[in-house]
Amino acid sequence: MRLKPKIIWIDGVGCNGCSHSFFNYPEISSFFENFELLYHPLLDSDEFNVQNCDILIIEGALKSNFSRLGKDLNSLISELFLKAKKIIALGTCAVYGGIFGKGLVFDKNEKGKFYKCRDRVINIPGCPSHPEWIMYVLNMIKNDKKIALDEFNRPVEIFSYTSHMGCTRNEYFEWKIDAQDFGSKEGCLFYYQGCQGPFTHSSCNKILWNEVNSKPRAGTPCFGCTEVSFPKKDLFKTETFMGIPANIPLGVSKRAYLTISGIAKSLTNERLTKKLIECENEDKQKDN
Repeated sequence: MRLKPKIIWIDGVGCNGCSHSFFNYPEISSFFENFELLYHPLLDSDEFNVQNCDILIIEGALKSNFSRLGKDLNSLISELFLKAKKIIALGTCAVYGGIFGKGLVFDKNEKGKFYKCRDRVINIPGCPSHPEWIMYVLNMIKNDKKIALDEFNRPVEIFSYTSHMGCTRNEYFEWKIDAQDFGSKEGCLFYYQGCQGPFTHSSCNKILWNEVNSKPRAGTPCFGCTEVSFPKKDLFKTETFMGIPANIPLGVSKRAYLTISGIAKSLTNERLTKKLIECENEDKQKDN
């Protein structure tokens, strides 16, 4: 019988959002069936032996003069780093530093404390990280499968997509038909609500949360939480110059974007426009 991989899960400086999200995962039982969790700060855990650590998960940012388990956080992680076979930086704080401190491999766009050891680290950003992403990486490790990584050490299988892909509002984006308010059932959230979907590497709109929903589907713009720029200034605003977005969707040249946008604005998609107006009228009636 094959032994379960042993996991030590350490929390740095953060909100434990990834932990709370993961332990509410509908298929969490499969995690405990296939892995042995030696330590987690939110659970009753026995003292662990670092020699037995197969997978080290670090959630939260690094910070000086911050202790965990009676040791300096950076010293503790350095000790565990040498013993663990695989290391996962979990959540945007652990990956890029977020607003709390520094990331393991990256400090925003700079090199992090463990940059020299980046070949051993798999980054799973997100605020929080999607439980499906975590289980994908853990199962790949368990089955000795190679995980292709991008320039930020993120699994390509997950982060080669953008949040924009799979968004149910894509047609509105293409025709430049914009929602005016948050919570709108129809219309694109990019121009007026600052949706970061076209710039954000994630599969949220393809696999959804709890297999049910995503921010854009609920009428809230994508925050871009898997990117090094998160949280950006003016979170709900798309910066423009003379009506033109300052940032162009990934993979599209400015000339191509302006050409396509100009054509779309010169035409009218009566079906989509009518649908948007009907939904806005319904919302107004509900408010009254």
